[in-house]
Amino acid sequence: MPPTLPSTAATEYMLLFRTLGWEENLSPQQMQDILDRTLGWFDRLHAEGRLKAAQPLFEEGKIVSGRGGAVVSDGPFAESKETIAGYLIVRGGTLADALAIAQTWPMLEAGANVEVRPVAPECPSFQRILARPLHDAA
Repeated sequence: MPPTLPSTAATEYMLLFRTLGWEENLSPQQMQDILDRTLGWFDRLHAEGRLKAAQPLFEEGKIVSGRGGAVVSDGPFAESKETIAGYLIVRGGTLADALAIAQTWPMLEAGANVEVRPVAPECPSFQRILARPLHDAA
């Protein structure tokens, strides 16, 4: 079972933005309005001291897999609705606080979506492995 966070834990949350095609059905004025409000949204989070980091991502990249990274393939693919367009890390608060921030992201109105994830202090998989009792091989 994955570790759970206390509801009062002060931590960081990553917002993963998926924006593929958000502008397709909007007029130039509607696009400009959303862009202006989005920049203001980032500025407000920065002024409040909540924004730790944020970056957009290019649409192209590579996927590395296999033992020793032997397989390198094209991806993520632009036609995928799961392509992450950027991220933001917010400081402090609770998951409810991070969700409230995500719900005010102006690009939601244009069909984009955002995933909110707590940032773990260490790898949850490693935590589970280390929590297992050790067994003698003999």
